[in-house]
Amino acid sequence: MKAIKILNKLIHISTVLILLMLLVLPSCADELELEPLSAQTSEITFENPDAYIQFLAKIYGGISLTGQDTSGNFDDIAGINGNFSNYLRLLFTTQELATDESIIAWNDQTIHDIHNHVWTSSDIFVTAMYARVYFQIGLVNQFLRETEPGALDQRENVDAALREQIAGFRDEARFMRAFSYWHGIDMYGNIPLVDENDPVGAFFPEQTSREEMFNYIESELLDIETRLPNPRQNEYGRADKGFVWMLLAKLYLNAEVYAGTNRYADALEYTNRIISAGYNLVPNYKYLFLADNDRNGAEDEIIYPVLFDGIANGSFGGTTYLVHAAIGGDMDAADFGVNTGWAGIRSTSAFVAKFDDISGNTDTRAEFHTSGQTLEIDNPFDFTQGYAVTKYRNLDVNGVIGSDASGNNVDVNFPMFRLADAYLMYAEIFLRGGGGDANTALGYINDLRERAYGDTSGNITIADLDLDFLLDERSRELYWECHRRTDLIRFGQFSDKGIWPWKGNIAAGRTTEKFRDLYPMPSAELNANPNLIPTPGY
Repeated sequence: MKAIKILNKLIHISTVLILLMLLVLPSCADELELEPLSAQTSEITFENPDAYIQFLAKIYGGISLTGQDTSGNFDDIAGINGNFSNYLRLLFTTQELATDESIIAWNDQTIHDIHNHVWTSSDIFVTAMYARVYFQIGLVNQFLRETEPGALDQRENVDAALREQIAGFRDEARFMRAFSYWHGIDMYGNIPLVDENDPVGAFFPEQTSREEMFNYIESELLDIETRLPNPRQNEYGRADKGFVWMLLAKLYLNAEVYAGTNRYADALEYTNRIISAGYNLVPNYKYLFLADNDRNGAEDEIIYPVLFDGIANGSFGGTTYLVHAAIGGDMDAADFGVNTGWAGIRSTSAFVAKFDDISGNTDTRAEFHTSGQTLEIDNPFDFTQGYAVTKYRNLDVNGVIGSDASGNNVDVNFPMFRLADAYLMYAEIFLRGGGGDANTALGYINDLRERAYGDTSGNITIADLDLDFLLDERSRELYWECHRRTDLIRFGQFSDKGIWPWKGNIAAGRTTEKFRDLYPMPSAELNANPNLIPTPGY
């Protein structure tokens, strides 16, 4: 059985829907056009003890699902086509389409402005990603209000055992809030801080500096770390100490960007905790991106999986998008366990060039379809220009299709955090002077390359291990896993230095303005909240 029990509890739940009107920042309310979907009060809702786990499931499901069901009638945010509004799909748009790793053939609204680095503060995708972040934060804030000790004291059905269980749910919810706040400061910089102690209703939150938000996220993670289950001891897909350690390591690794502070020694501490926590590399790289990656050995490597099931939580976002949209031209959709290709996302020649041999016979991570495809892109709207990427497949290790026999929705869990990234982070921290050991760093990199090459033929020496190599190696290992924009910014290669096809809206690519290291505070937010300040440059 596919391990998504928490999400199975989410689908078609009505008990938490009535809370949604209260969940977002007041400045987002007009933009998102949220309305209560039931007249049921919270007192009635929480008469059912299962409502607490259902609400928590909604928080987890906010990353993978578009809304309350698969019909499109109850999307979590409005103002954007529901096919595009899924959190993970928007994360791919902002983190991958803006880089050398991916370009899209469609011409929906402003989608090409993201790759072209010409987005504005009114961009619908930039706005929708911001809305998703704060929708998640709002969900958590309301959950924490409904589960604070005073609220539980008013409910006769909350016994000591349930109260203890709810305390654990609260820590998981706080991790999910920190996770979204991390995306907020990573993409938008100075953003409002709101938590469960802020009023519900009309008020204008103050903008918080990136450094202050960094400190808040850090304090939240350090507080919940001690109480969450040990790594891999919670239900699969739910937060444990490993989730927290990885997010802390990433926060510290990017501390110079976020807070102007070198925290590489702290990044090393939490990276080491991850590496020592019992996770293991799956021997076959391809297994990480298959329909059975919760049980084919990949689950030993994946630290934070975003769970998908073709029957229980289908949508046009998440890994369903990553499989379907990557198929076009003369590719056979059946080879990927789906019924059709959407001819959308593919790679640029700058990314392809990172592999010496793109056949996949040497480095198995080079997963490209080249038949009928040109390497260079003269027309960004033609899917057959640019090599296709075959990384995600809705098939298990035996070639059997996922649970949705129609081939519409997929079972592939998304690897948000995995051990291989921790290996790469260790090497980077060492190179940046944050501590660690040269031979250990080299060993971790060669562990990844031995898996990729099947032997030691791709191994490097310590003389090869520098930051330029490591940035390319991160791309080879982690492409299309929503890390690339953050990596390029940390390495100073995103805006005013790096060049790739169609960056800057010209075929050869060009550098763009440094201010594009941040997405802008959406104009809808600026218009709604007088306390917010426009992002410099926009």
